[in-house]
Amino acid sequence: MDKILEAVVMSSYPNNVKQGLVRRVIEASKQPMDSEQCWSMLELSTKLYLTGDTKYKREIGKEVLEVYGHYHPEEFEEFFNVRFLLSLLQEGYGPLGKRSHYVLDYIQLGLQFVLESPSANSIFSLLRIEVLRKVCERPSPKQCAKISKLLTQHPQCIPTGKHQLLFCQQLIRCIGQFQCVSEGEEEIMEFLEQVNKVSGLLQRIWRTQTSAILPSLKELFTIISSTEEQEAPSNALASVVQFVPLELMDGVIRNLTNDDSITDVQMMMAIGRMIDWVSWPLGKNIDKWIIALLKGLAAVKKFSILIEVTLSKIEKVFSKLLYPIVREGALSVLQYMLLSFQHSHEAFHLLLPHIPRLVASLKKEDSNSATSSLEQLAELIHCMFFRFSGFPDLYEPVLEAVKALPIPNEDRIKHLLGQNAWTSQKNELACFYPRLASKSETGKIGLINLGNTCYMNSIIQSLFMASDFRHSVLNLTEGNSQPLMTKLQWLFAFLEHSQRPAISPESFLSASWPPWFTPGAQQDCSEYLKYLLDRLHEEEKTGKRISQKLKESSLTPQAVEHHYLNKTLIEKMFGGKMMTKIRCLKCLNVSSREEVFTDLSLAFPPPDRNVHGNTPILPVEEIGPKFIEPPENAGQLMGSPWIQRKAPMASDHAAPSMSVETLGSQEQGEAANPLHGNGVGVDAAKDPLSTFREQACAPKDSRSVPDLINYFLSPERLTAENKYHCEKCASLQDAEKVAELTEGPHYLILTLLRFSFDPRTMKRKKILDNVSIPVVLKLPILVAPEETEEVCQHGKDGAVPGSGFMTVVYDLCSVVVHSGISSESGHYYCYSRECTDTVPHGQPQDGVPKPASDKQLDLEIQWYLFNDTRVSFSSFESVSNVTSFFPKDTAYVLFYRQRPERQSCLLHEALAEASRLHGEPSLHKDLMEAISKDNILFLQEQEKEARNRAAYISALPKSPLWWRDLDRDKDDDSSSGGCSPAAGGGGSGSFHGLVF
Repeated sequence: MDKILEAVVMSSYPNNVKQGLVRRVIEASKQPMDSEQCWSMLELSTKLYLTGDTKYKREIGKEVLEVYGHYHPEEFEEFFNVRFLLSLLQEGYGPLGKRSHYVLDYIQLGLQFVLESPSANSIFSLLRIEVLRKVCERPSPKQCAKISKLLTQHPQCIPTGKHQLLFCQQLIRCIGQFQCVSEGEEEIMEFLEQVNKVSGLLQRIWRTQTSAILPSLKELFTIISSTEEQEAPSNALASVVQFVPLELMDGVIRNLTNDDSITDVQMMMAIGRMIDWVSWPLGKNIDKWIIALLKGLAAVKKFSILIEVTLSKIEKVFSKLLYPIVREGALSVLQYMLLSFQHSHEAFHLLLPHIPRLVASLKKEDSNSATSSLEQLAELIHCMFFRFSGFPDLYEPVLEAVKALPIPNEDRIKHLLGQNAWTSQKNELACFYPRLASKSETGKIGLINLGNTCYMNSIIQSLFMASDFRHSVLNLTEGNSQPLMTKLQWLFAFLEHSQRPAISPESFLSASWPPWFTPGAQQDCSEYLKYLLDRLHEEEKTGKRISQKLKESSLTPQAVEHHYLNKTLIEKMFGGKMMTKIRCLKCLNVSSREEVFTDLSLAFPPPDRNVHGNTPILPVEEIGPKFIEPPENAGQLMGSPWIQRKAPMASDHAAPSMSVETLGSQEQGEAANPLHGNGVGVDAAKDPLSTFREQACAPKDSRSVPDLINYFLSPERLTAENKYHCEKCASLQDAEKVAELTEGPHYLILTLLRFSFDPRTMKRKKILDNVSIPVVLKLPILVAPEETEEVCQHGKDGAVPGSGFMTVVYDLCSVVVHSGISSESGHYYCYSRECTDTVPHGQPQDGVPKPASDKQLDLEIQWYLFNDTRVSFSSFESVSNVTSFFPKDTAYVLFYRQRPERQSCLLHEALAEASRLHGEPSLHKDLMEAISKDNILFLQEQEKEARNRAAYISALPKSPLWWRDLDRDKDDDSSSGGCSPAAGGGGSGSFHGLVF
């Protein structure tokens, strides 16, 4: 019968004819027959099953074996013996070099017919040893899956005792070597099914033998933490972790993170490879294990590992949000990584280039998964905006991408940030921050935030960018008996000459710290600035003079020279004078008091006060003597909204009033009378600053800096409880109080009083009104009549004949921005540019160089954005639009530099002379040596860090394909990615790229 069957199978008959003949042979096999005939048929069917070159032949072999197992059990048991099975497992079947791949399938098929036979136990014992041996040989995923299928169907064959533990460990090592060699979707699905069968066997063993779980996990950790140069273990290991009971998680993580035998490199390797598991599509609870290990490392303060792994892996995790099948787990890991990385903006900023594209892709997908992920991603982004404010140039594209998505409230943001931080003690992270390799491309140096010290950093950078002040400080000689000024000199010198990307201002902070400030708490930068300038002024004033004085002009009258030299540096740079006059409205007596100031604090007018247009602030009839009315076309003459000033006092000469203005284009020598046709902005079409005026002028429903200054200088009625005690009347009388600037400071500091006390909440609330900032400002300065006449006779700029006022022009040089809604919280950063005396353009006239035009001033001077350690290029457009994009980011302190229009000014001449003779200030020997030593130390630190990083990075698993997910546009096959020079290929739709 076996000869007939073999002849039929090997014949060339059509399959339907063969099938009929084979069916007859199989039916005949169900009848009783002798033992020899049975053996012949079993040998033939075994041969067909194991070596058949077609599926049809293997199916016939299988069918015959099943018939003989059912109808001839004794002969089958005798044939399917231990010796035969041992030969199959150890030697294989078939010709050498072409051993059959179906031995395990064959054994699984035959086992069902010998389960009740006397030889069953012997077969089980044999298989328990042989499957362990097979696993130790590292079979392919397909063979491993066959072993798992065999042992799942016949658990009696699973190794027991010590062998069972060894079997689990070796099976995990097998999984660690699994690789999918094909990129076809069907082959990948088959591979995933094979992996699932193998990990499912481990789950079955762990359920019955829980003592095998921890040793198995230890083996798993050994594999993923290995630092030997070899191929990275397969992500298929993620399938093992999903079956570990979650109740064991705390104990496992605690043991791992407290094991002193595990090195940092091994731990970093392990967590890095676990994070790669987020791309495994069949894993459950993978994200929970990853987050648990990250939290465990934070608990034992392994911050170096966390920082390295986060920065090296976060972009890969982010890229997996493109794939719905792994999106949920990847988003969980991403949320923890970002929300915990709160000591630096680096991790978040790595994602900024990719966010708009991902958001666009998720919106296009239009699924429930994509919608939910978009909302969670938007919440995460706003948390990062809140935590790392002060980067409007970087955040603008991201803000545009998520503008239509829900915005979480501040309580929710604070809850998320407070819940996930690695540690509340920020100083524990100081040694890891900043992780910068070199200076900013701007050439400027940042300042390290020492724990809510951004208020100081922004002020220091603004003072440093005030070039005249910086040069004066750097020119101080050694032994000047000014300890605080000396510390500032050292800080400025390091900011000027250090090779570090950022330096620590710790020494200066401790020396300049206001005693009532709470350590570690956010403070008011304006309050700190006032305290600092006052300290520096008092220190010099008490006898510790500057030893190297600024050179004076020989043409300067001795009295003026003496007065100037008696001033402290703070007075010379920031000091101005203001005359406060109070006029009794009954007797019209005027009392005056002149006082000095270093900054002007500008309050916001009440909402019902109109500060726009050409009408006086207060109605004429409410303030006694009439004001001079402006001309009907005054609004056309001004470059920005302005306010008609008060009438002259009874004891003053009649004079037209002056208002603060933003400046248009004005040639040297022109009169700056806003009430005459030759004033500012007569021909708006020819104004080179028209674009800046459009930005600087406040819209109808907003404020501008000139509005606030005019409100500050406008008359105030003293009535009711605020009545003035008139000495002439010897009683309380209604009065009018007005302030007038009598001397403009070299650097004008303006503080916008945005914080007011709210009695309901007992907190200082913030006024979030947008205030437009002019890049050029005209300020009216009251001068003596004889000085005005002298200035006019000599053709000097800015004087209004007969007015008593002279216009002083100021250029904007720094803007300190507060981001937040309270003075007790938020963040400070600043925009700055270096305003210096202009370079002559064209031929000098009468020996006096002609300054550059306003347009050149505004467009040619580079703006910088200083945000703690980060310094970047910026623009005036960014300065003026920051509140429009980020409503909580508002200008708070402004620095303006006086433009030297009066060439006789002693300060400007001295500064110009010093600059011409000496160029950059030369530092004294000790300071130069200290900077040189620190630069050498920094280079040594960089070398050491580079070696350490090389060890860390070389230990990180290689993931060459991950960047394709984000940097290849699936709709544009010709585009190349931006994260790698070799970007391209493997679009975001690549399933293979997802798993591997």
